[in-house]
Amino acid sequence: MESIIHRISQGKFWHFHGGIHPPEQKHLTSAKPIRNLPLPKQLILPLQQHIGRQGDLIVKVGDKVLKGQRLTQSSNAMMVPIHAPTSGTVTAIEKSVIAHPSGLRELCVFIDVDGDDTWRAREICTDYTQLSHQQIIRKIADAGIAGMGGAGFPTQIKVNTKPDINFLIINAAECEPYITADDLLMREHSAAIIDGIKILDQLLNPAFILIGIEDNKPQAIKALQQATLSNEKIHVCILPTKYPSGGEKQLIKLLTGQEVSSGTLPINLGIIVQNVATCFAISDAVINDTPLIRRVVTLTGKALKKPQNVWALLGTPVNYLLEQSGFSNQATARQTSHPQKTTPSVIMGGPMMGFSILNEQVPIVKTSNCILAPSRAEMPSAFDNNNNEVECVRCGQCADVCPSQLLPQELQWSAKAKDHQQLTKLNLFDCIDCGACAYVCPSQIPLVQYYRIAKAEIRQQQLLNVKSEQAKERFEARKLRLEREKIAREEKHKKAAAARKAAMNKKTPEANAAKSAVAAALARVKAKKNVENNNADLPEAINIKQKNNAELDDKAHVKAAVARAKAKRLAKQENIDLPKSATKEQTSETSDSDEKAHVKAAIARAKAKRLAKQENIDSPKTEIKEQTSNTKLKGRQQPAKEQDNTDEKKVSIAAAVAKAKEKAKAKAKTKKTPKTSSQPTNEEAK
Repeated sequence: MESIIHRISQGKFWHFHGGIHPPEQKHLTSAKPIRNLPLPKQLILPLQQHIGRQGDLIVKVGDKVLKGQRLTQSSNAMMVPIHAPTSGTVTAIEKSVIAHPSGLRELCVFIDVDGDDTWRAREICTDYTQLSHQQIIRKIADAGIAGMGGAGFPTQIKVNTKPDINFLIINAAECEPYITADDLLMREHSAAIIDGIKILDQLLNPAFILIGIEDNKPQAIKALQQATLSNEKIHVCILPTKYPSGGEKQLIKLLTGQEVSSGTLPINLGIIVQNVATCFAISDAVINDTPLIRRVVTLTGKALKKPQNVWALLGTPVNYLLEQSGFSNQATARQTSHPQKTTPSVIMGGPMMGFSILNEQVPIVKTSNCILAPSRAEMPSAFDNNNNEVECVRCGQCADVCPSQLLPQELQWSAKAKDHQQLTKLNLFDCIDCGACAYVCPSQIPLVQYYRIAKAEIRQQQLLNVKSEQAKERFEARKLRLEREKIAREEKHKKAAAARKAAMNKKTPEANAAKSAVAAALARVKAKKNVENNNADLPEAINIKQKNNAELDDKAHVKAAVARAKAKRLAKQENIDLPKSATKEQTSETSDSDEKAHVKAAIARAKAKRLAKQENIDSPKTEIKEQTSNTKLKGRQQPAKEQDNTDEKKVSIAAAVAKAKEKAKAKAKTKKTPKTSSQPTNEEAK
């Protein structure tokens, strides 16, 4: 490390691979001091303005908030809170367009400014050296400070690390064209920046502190040198101007000669890098109890009448800042597909790493350092909607200028094919989106845009994989928990059963009562099972009874028929027994005999009817009918009353038929009786 310091003291530095020298265009705002703007009418504050997770919202619509009041709170280290930049009223909490290349809509807090700019209560720290390590970390975390150089990594995590740090590097390069926000901040607030560096020194206790600044900022260099005269630990390192020397890995290479390999972090080499704007925010938070609610923003471009650097409250819409700088829509009108419509071209960030915004309601966030509004003559590519991209000619210039030593053309091919596995192998995430490859590409391929889309897709897939794995872990944990609960219940039941059994074995009134209760319960269960079994066997029993009843009905009908036959035979017998040689007296008595025969036949019919009726009464038709209705059988049994009536009709018909036949036979016999039978015989004459 001593050799590194000796080399730096001689003004000798290392070099990183690639890099370019685009036109700086910093003269538009480098001579303009930082200006305070009037309060806007409304502020739009995205809940997430950093790498990590958004905080938990603690305000609601209608709440009155004070300047510096916390709007969200953090439940873990990757959550960074946001604060009210001024006093006002929360009028809405809804999704709105945020500062992102994709134009995403995220949850935002809308505050209507009351104009009073009333602060919450603050505690000023007069001597930060008396604060403990954890107190300083807590102040930084509560202030919502995230890296202000572009990445937005939570600062409290970055500075809360192991104490054996070799180099604390302060990034003051500000290498991108047009941007002068850090330059003016170092000129006007160098003392506060050095206070922030000293606070970091107290936290990290590094061996050396190196401030890397490009040689195109002479006034800022002078201000820093004067502010660090009394501190030999801090070294102001004046670097040659080259883009992108402000990249974290590139700055480490320039100052220490060490390479940060792919997949590793500078902390693994004992190095921590912080931006000068972050140092200022740390000083303001620890000493003045001021959260991160504003930052310096460069408003530049030839489409602005008054390019300048301003203190912009977080959440300030871009259109308000453009109005304050005399923005001309006509000068930045970009032709669209419709011949009568144009769209203004506004870039958030610099020309190399910035992105176009179509909605000027996009708010300023913690990582916003520039709003660029170029004219058509100044930047024709920003106004050309026609895609001039042609096939790659494999010139290799993109690989020559890549500061991360990647293969941009292969990355582009894999990004188009959505080959995420190959992109990972090609170390896509080592790309810092500097735009050097697209700047030198003769085919005008927007390489950085392909890389950004591919990174977003990979991150989204990784997030889905993490959620899937978490869901799987929760399912497995639930399964184990349910199994443990089941085993615990079984053990509990076993213990309870054993306790009851032991209690019942004792000869006490309580044990006897318990035995009786158990016996009664067992009896109820047994009876219930018997009823169920009987109900199950009922249809078969009913079928058997129906068959038996049908057999009984058949026997009754046979007996009735037999009775009718006997009556008929009896009536016929009576007629046969009459002598053919009957006298007239006998013939005269025929009518009397017929009447007797009729009486006997009637008696026989009555007996047969009574016998049939008795047979029907004895048959269990009523029982069958009731069983059939109770068991809901499909077949229907003929009612017993209707059956009796049918049998009576049959008997009556049979009797009537027998009677008619008897009359017919009697008449026939009367006709066939010889006439001589009425005369007296010889014996009677004698």
